[in-house]
Amino acid sequence: MKRKYAPASLCELPGQAKKTGPKTNMTSLYRHTGDFRWKGVKDQPYKTEGGKWPEVVRRVLVGAQGESARFHVRYFEIAPGGKSSLETHRHEHVVICVRGEGQVLAGRSKKRLGFMDTIYISPDTLHQLSNPFEEPFGFLCIVNARRDRPRVKA
Repeated sequence: MKRKYAPASLCELPGQAKKTGPKTNMTSLYRHTGDFRWKGVKDQPYKTEGGKWPEVVRRVLVGAQGESARFHVRYFEIAPGGKSSLETHRHEHVVICVRGEGQVLAGRSKKRLGFMDTIYISPDTLHQLSNPFEEPFGFLCIVNARRDRPRVKA
């Protein structure tokens, strides 16, 4: 099946593409504005259910503006002492550390992540990211655009 794309150029900004049905699909540039923030990208709740997660920031770079990509790119930041939920799901992850350092529990193994360290987390692997260090732990997380909901363990 061939996809139809809206005309796009590198000069277009978010919100300027022509509609191609219920979603838009355009080339977009999100300029980094410093402190791991991007112009046009808003903070989103980490989890909408199951308690509060004030120590986790979520920013969707690709996947929230109607892109047709089969993947989403998100930036997460975990404050010192914070952690993500302990969970499993059928989809896979790629996590790339871009700020500070952190830890990832994947299955029975706990690994330390530093700048530009990359980990692939396979489907149905119990995992959790945490920050036992004194500086923020920021990472890019790449996931399938179509994915199942996590099964949260804690």
